[in-house]
Parts: sequence; C-alpha cells; structure tokens
Amino acid sequence: MPKTDVLIIGAGPVGLFAAFYVGMRDLSMRVLDALPEAGGQLTALYPEKYIYDVAGYPKVRAKELVKNQLEQLAPFHPVYTLGERADKLERLETGGFRVTTDKGSSLEASSVIIAGGVGAFEPRKLVAPGVTEFEGTGVQYAVKNLEMYRNKRVLVIGGGDSAVDWVLMLKDVAAHVTLIHRRDSFRAHAATTNQMIAASDANEITILTPYEVKQLEGEAGKLQRVVVFNNLSKEDATLEVDAVLSMVGYLSKLGPIAEWGLTLEGNRIAVSQVMETNIPGVFSCGDICAYPGKLKLIATGYGEAAIAANQAAVIANPALKFEPGHSSEAKDAPGTKPAV
Repeated sequence: MPKTDVLIIGAGPVGLFAAFYVGMRDLSMRVLDALPEAGGQLTALYPEKYIYDVAGYPKVRAKELVKNQLEQLAPFHPVYTLGERADKLERLETGGFRVTTDKGSSLEASSVIIAGGVGAFEPRKLVAPGVTEFEGTGVQYAVKNLEMYRNKRVLVIGGGDSAVDWVLMLKDVAAHVTLIHRRDSFRAHAATTNQMIAASDANEITILTPYEVKQLEGEAGKLQRVVVFNNLSKEDATLEVDAVLSMVGYLSKLGPIAEWGLTLEGNRIAVSQVMETNIPGVFSCGDICAYPGKLKLIATGYGEAAIAANQAAVIANPALKFEPGHSSEAKDAPGTKPAV
C-alpha cells in the first residue's frame, strides 16, 4: 500500500480536524478508525445530541458537526480506512512508521497522530433482572434517532451530562420522561442541571433520587414496567415505561496501543507541549492524550489537533515551517492546489 505523509488514528472530531490541517499543509493523509463510520463517539453514541461549546455554533447536533467536518476535509481527498483497529506500530529502517491493523492492512506514513478519543469504548451495561431480555429493544445505551422515543414513556438512568442532556432533549418528544439517579446530587453541568430541575418543578418531567433499578418487566418481548427502589428507605416503586435509556458512563481502554512503548498516564498517552509522545514522530491529541492542565473538551482538542498536525507536517516534509500562517491570507482556497 502506498506511503502517506501523515497517518491519523481516530476519525472523531479531533482526528478529522487534524487531518484537515495536514491537508492545509498540502500533504497527504490517511484516517484510520475501528468504527465503521467517521465521527467517533459523536456518530456512534449520540448523533442526535446537541453540542454547545464549539466556537461559532450556538448549538449543533453531533451528527451535523461530523457532517460539516467531513465536508471541510473533503477538498483534500483524505483516504479512509474504517472498521479496522490499529494493532501494531513499527518504526521503519527507511524512516517513518508502519501501522498494521487487525484486518491485516499495512499502512505506512512519515509521521503518526493518535487521536483515538478515549480509545476503544463500550457503555457500562445496566445490571438487573430482565435487562438482557430487553436490550436492543426496550433498553438502549445510546440515541441514534430521537424519533424512536416519540410519544413514549422513557426512563433515563444516570446523573452525568449525558443523562441530563437527554432528559432535556426528550421532554418535548416523549410522552413523559422520568430520570432516576442513585445519588441526590448530579455530576452534570450546573446550568443544564438547573434547567432539568426547573422542568421537574413545572411537572414537565419526573426526577427520582436516590433511586436505582431493581427489575425490568414486560410481556412478549415488550418492555412495560421497571421496578425501582430508594437505596436509603429500600422502598420500591413501579414505573410504567416503554423505553429505558441507560446513561451511566462508558468503559474505555487503549487496547493494543498500550503495548506500543508509549509513556502512559493511567489510560492516556503522555505528550509534550507540542503534542509529541516519547516516540519521536508520533503525536497525540484529543481525549486520549495527557499533559498538565488537560481539559477533555472538543474545543481544546481542536487546538491540540492543529499543533500535532503542523508538527507532523514538518516531519513529513522538512522543507515546511511549523507555523502555517493564517488561512485568511492564503492565495488559494483550501483544496484548490493539486493533491500530494
């Protein structure tokens, strides 16, 4: 397979922006991701969810943000290798790197950017009698289509940002939304938590704390009821519901990347101020990287991606300077120059 200038591992929003900046330097790029679609968690877990902290957007649905980034990147003719996991990293004697995937693909590049989000991830499963029977039908761990909850009685489980955000988005779609959380306090942003509490005070939704799921019940494969219990008083309550949305977090792991000889801080990759790992020529950005003062936000990930991409570009083509200049000063629109 032909060698590319920069290989980006991770097709989430940060990886896509890194690829865009590689294109801005008139270099070639390949984007590798274990998921079958670009977009990372935004596509896989919450395509319908609004994102509020991306500059220039008062709010934007996750799937629209991905769509716009793919459109932004398209003029540079990126090559995608999707549905394949990065398994092995080797430094080539002739310079650069080779990454081998779990499907046997051998991808060579002058430099590598690891933008794999939180690594391989899966939702924390709800554990209670009856859950297995209704998983994939009455029980979901992500919202792919908001309309599937139209006029349904929905139980949301969790106390973090995802749970609270979905309660607020579902309240005008579902017949009724009930949220249960095992604690009286919430981990979500104060602003959205206060919006949810105001909706509860207005009888638009129901909040039950500190409650947990005891059992799911239904007939003919259709969820009909959830028995919950107060973990202080131990009293039970039965909720008539059509759907359960469990938002109690995700399990993440680096997978094979953990064996690449990278310096790790817990489950993340340590990087320098220029986003370089301990392996020269290998960079990292986004939630998967770690440094003092790190903020795990898309907004900061974009800045990290620009730094990593421009550092990687200099390695791919030493004639380039790290500083790319301002895009507003470019003589040609992005993508109008011949692809490298």
